[in-house]
Amino acid sequence: MLASPSSGATGGQSKAVKGIIAGGITGGIEICITFPTEYVKTQLQLDERSAKPRYTGIADVVKQTVKSHGFFGLYRGLSVLLYGSIPKSAVRFGAFEELKKRSVDERGNLAPSKRFLCGLGAGVCEAIFAVTPMETVKVKFINDQQSANPKYKGFFHGVREIVREQGIRGTYQGVTATIMKQGSNQAIRFYVMETLKDWYRGGDPNKHVNKLAVGCFGAFAGAASVFGNTPIDVVKTRMQGLEASKYKGTFDCFYQIAKNEGLFAFYKGTVPRLSRVCLDVAITFMIYDSFMDLFNKIWKT
Repeated sequence: MLASPSSGATGGQSKAVKGIIAGGITGGIEICITFPTEYVKTQLQLDERSAKPRYTGIADVVKQTVKSHGFFGLYRGLSVLLYGSIPKSAVRFGAFEELKKRSVDERGNLAPSKRFLCGLGAGVCEAIFAVTPMETVKVKFINDQQSANPKYKGFFHGVREIVREQGIRGTYQGVTATIMKQGSNQAIRFYVMETLKDWYRGGDPNKHVNKLAVGCFGAFAGAASVFGNTPIDVVKTRMQGLEASKYKGTFDCFYQIAKNEGLFAFYKGTVPRLSRVCLDVAITFMIYDSFMDLFNKIWKT
């Protein structure tokens, strides 16, 4: 018996809503696990080679931070990402489910080109609605900790000070670089993830994918995105730091880094980012798929 158009539309809407809820829960859990590696990556990217380097490497960032601020100094800025990761993941997965629903063929398969475009669309949506303000505040918090007298006393105080001094625009620094980063990030990740899942299923969209396989596929997708867009991530971080005013814009930042620090500087923080992102994406897809499986059992459409 064929389903009516209205029931199909309702089912599609419900899947998008499930994606939003599952994505939000996933984002909160994931960031609590992986934040210290994000902290180290950001510190290394803010440590310009043209000046006297403050850190000699990953271990030195951890050592100096723990010495100066204790173990929980590695979690400075967590509140910003925690507040932002829930809506970020909700927007990402909700947008992807909505775009995927509109792009699959009659068997429920997603063509390779459409996998890339759906991921790109999800990345652009999360960049505009969640990531840019969240990342800008996070980078300012971490950058502020380097000063002798930090001026931000907490999340809400920091946001209030940034808005007071720079307006809402102050939370949207580096928006172009962030859209480029998140768009390419999710385009690569969802393309790789959906391709590997399709390979595992042998073309049958209804075949269950083992969670361990999902984790491995996620780690591989995360690694691909790191090598594909770390230069954009470095520029985004610089554009959102406290010294962003010295750059005329995103492309001037690219030029200044290449001119003053060399091409290698575009891959600063790659190792901590690689470890974080592989773990991050593996955990994210495993948790997300688990919640979607649960919702599909208890939330019939």
